[in-house]
Amino acid sequence: MNPPRLPRPPRPPRQRGAALLTAMLVVTIVATLASGMVWQQWRALQVEAAERAQTQSQWVLQGALDWTRMILREDAREGGADHLGEPWAAPLAEARLSTFLAADRAMAEDAPDAFLSGRIEDAQARYNLRNLIQQGKVSPGELQTLERLCGFLGLNGDIAPRLADALRRATPGSGSEAPAEAGNGATSTGSSTAPTTPLMPVSVDDLVWLGLDETTVRQLRPYVVLLPRETPVNLNTAPKEVIAAVLPGIDLASAERLVQSRLREHLKTPADAKAVLGERALTDGRRVSVNSSYFIVYGALRLDQVTVAQRSLLERNGRDVRTLSTQRLRALAELEQALQR
Repeated sequence: MNPPRLPRPPRPPRQRGAALLTAMLVVTIVATLASGMVWQQWRALQVEAAERAQTQSQWVLQGALDWTRMILREDAREGGADHLGEPWAAPLAEARLSTFLAADRAMAEDAPDAFLSGRIEDAQARYNLRNLIQQGKVSPGELQTLERLCGFLGLNGDIAPRLADALRRATPGSGSEAPAEAGNGATSTGSSTAPTTPLMPVSVDDLVWLGLDETTVRQLRPYVVLLPRETPVNLNTAPKEVIAAVLPGIDLASAERLVQSRLREHLKTPADAKAVLGERALTDGRRVSVNSSYFIVYGALRLDQVTVAQRSLLERNGRDVRTLSTQRLRALAELEQALQR
């Protein structure tokens, strides 16, 4: 006789397990979509805040630039030589923007938590590379000046002729038949029949367009400038390397004596430098001056997590001061170096 069969336990319905998996999948998808939407909304808010800070910073920097123009205009009204003891030469350390609005407490309370810093530099304290090209050709005397400056900076001897020849070829209206001649009579390494015409640089940073590497441009930046026209060097503001380069009859030690002498009393005329450098130092008075028409303005505004820095070139003609160009600084290191000088 066979034993009785025990009933099998009931199986859980498969539909219940499938429903549970479906519910978990739906919850996961909804959570993923919700988190994505929240992240996109947060990102949109951050982008909007950054754009608003950028716009506010630009407006404040534009106001600071107008303030700079007023300072230079007042300096022109007083007249006299331009030197480093004047108000325009004093750098503005980072200061809270509300301190400039202290006269109006209502505006100061509503002012953003921003910090402004800046500096005005004499552009004619540097050697103007525009002086190299005269009537479509490289000036031998100016090329010798650039060669001496490169020597003082420890740069390779072929930098000056290569740069001069590239500037000649980039200058509109100049021929490209003959390469630049070095001061010692040797020809440059540039080809007399260049296949392409280089683009004319706008600022010193653009010298890389002419084949210079970043390291060389970084070494040249504090000592050279590109201005719209030929300009003399201001002996009251130029560093010793530029002074020794533009005056062939002196060395770095003599230029350093002039720098120390002007700290006690600035030069009122270029002829005053003869008391320190000697009678034969100023063989060509047109290459040096004690007045300046071009100035470089550095400015930076730090607002929340955003820092905007820019560099502007100003031209002063009498009491008329106008902005020639404004460039956004890609790296704050250049601004920090300018503020430390």
